[in-house]
Amino acid sequence: MAWSWPLVRLFGSEVRVHATFLLLLAFVALSGWQAGGAAAAAANVLFVLALFACVVAHEFGHALMARRYGIATPDITLLPIGGLARLERMPEAPAREIAVALAGPAVSFGLWLVLALLAGTLTDPGLPDGGSFVADLAAINLMLAVFNLLPAFPMDGGRVLRAALSARWGPAKATAVAARAGQAMAVLFVVVGLAGGQVLLALIGVFIWIAAASEQGEARLRGALAGLTARDAMITAFEPLAPEDTLQAAAAALIRTTQHEFPVLDPAARPVGFLTRQALFRAMAEGERTAHVAELMTRDIPAVPLTRPLPEVMALLGADGAPAVAVCDRAGRMIGYVTIETLGELTMLRGRESDLA
Repeated sequence: MAWSWPLVRLFGSEVRVHATFLLLLAFVALSGWQAGGAAAAAANVLFVLALFACVVAHEFGHALMARRYGIATPDITLLPIGGLARLERMPEAPAREIAVALAGPAVSFGLWLVLALLAGTLTDPGLPDGGSFVADLAAINLMLAVFNLLPAFPMDGGRVLRAALSARWGPAKATAVAARAGQAMAVLFVVVGLAGGQVLLALIGVFIWIAAASEQGEARLRGALAGLTARDAMITAFEPLAPEDTLQAAAAALIRTTQHEFPVLDPAARPVGFLTRQALFRAMAEGERTAHVAELMTRDIPAVPLTRPLPEVMALLGADGAPAVAVCDRAGRMIGYVTIETLGELTMLRGRESDLA
């Protein structure tokens, strides 16, 4: 995710922090300082960090359950509104999707149980009131678990709803229903928040609306790409660069081609990276004409065979901002590549063919 930085790698997933989360820490520190000085500021920051440790545990519930089904979680990003675990793909079987969705709230319920026992509030959870650090943390974990079970996207309950409906209606219609439920809930949150002066609730409603719409859009795209493979969307006519080429040579290649990105290949035609047009423009503007391509290329580009399903290729394109996915033969030689633009163009063409038919 843009504007996020890695913190630590745990259980095969990179935990990242978004810039807006740092703004949240600054805000709660300032609020505490104004209310009670340095001690209050430190207490506020400590509580937020403890809360987001619980959020990370919630997201790892999803990640570790997904791993049981062979699905990787490249990263988990901390945002002011919670955490976001980015799964490589969602399970195709409804029962498995339900298990992955419920694993997060199960962790939050478990944390509430342990913390409530420590605080002595198991039979009277109440709401956070600033009285007890542990009791407040327990109450928020319970609220997090219950909130995430609401049957609407992007909450975990929405994924359970989608999985349950997909067995009868198919994934496309099920996703649309869960997304509309999420948007209806978003409108309710915004109205109640604005009417009651609860700005945070209104902001949460806006986030839910955007996330539900995004989920529905991605589901439509995955549906349009279903049944297709990397062979169907790859660019095969391209001009590669070598790691030792200068940026001046890359600029000349940019002028004589229409490429937005250039595969960087080793002498055996294996991909070692991609040089994007944006990186080239930025370096040339800074006068680095004699620098080498290897210094500015994006490394660790994912590579797939011709038969890799396109929905999986789409998921790889979202990993760490990869500009392209290389398509290679059995010897590892690059024979083409796929970008998010080619996927979009293919989707548009298939939609146009359906309209003409």
